[in-house]
Amino acid sequence: MPRALVLNDLDNVATLIDSGKAGDDCALQGEAKGTVRLLADVPFGHKVCIKDTSAGQEIFKYGTIIGKASAAIKPGAHVHTHNVESIRGRGDQAGSSK
Repeated sequence: MPRALVLNDLDNVATLIDSGKAGDDCALQGEAKGTVRLLADVPFGHKVCIKDTSAGQEIFKYGTIIGKASAAIKPGAHVHTHNVESIRGRGDQAGSSK
């Protein structure tokens, strides 16, 4: 059974520490317990959604906002560039000091 790590209660994604195949139950470890069934193949080190996430909602990994969902994402879905818009390094989207 593949495993995925959740480091903060705010996280809506988990990072796979084993590769997983569509249909696998993935064991959540860390700040989340239980399993999520993978909806697609997810490589080692990639993210999987663990909470229903609507389009435009912030994506939290390790308690930090890493982007916004560009489409609705269901638990078990691979979370990557096809469904998340990164806000890192974007002055127009990242927190402003103004």
